[in-house]
Amino acid sequence: MTSYREAAQALELADGLGLTADVVKAADLLVFPVLLRDRGAIEDLVTSVLDPLLDARGGPEPLLETLEAVFASHGNQTAAARRLRVSPRAVTYRLERIRRLTGFSPDDPTQRFTLETAVLGARLLNWPAAF
Repeated sequence: MTSYREAAQALELADGLGLTADVVKAADLLVFPVLLRDRGAIEDLVTSVLDPLLDARGGPEPLLETLEAVFASHGNQTAAARRLRVSPRAVTYRLERIRRLTGFSPDDPTQRFTLETAVLGARLLNWPAAF
């Protein structure tokens, strides 16, 4: 029964994160229950870091997608542009908007970790729709 519950939770997390892999390993998702264990803390992180994106023309979604693509591409903006099917210049422009709005830069290791954790939290919490 435990294995079934873990598998169901892994699928729920994968769905919430928008993961498209055919096979999801529960072990790969172990950090997410930790993030959600203190829901108040992750909500605070998401709102304090990402709420400024609500003021962006076009809303926060394109900027969140850009951050996800940059993180998935290990910081390679050209690869992120290919993932998003936009020009590298568009990615550079969006990252600058994110820096201006949030004060966080994905180029700085500490700030990148904060941004990435906030973006993952936003996906898990269905931000901003659920807020």
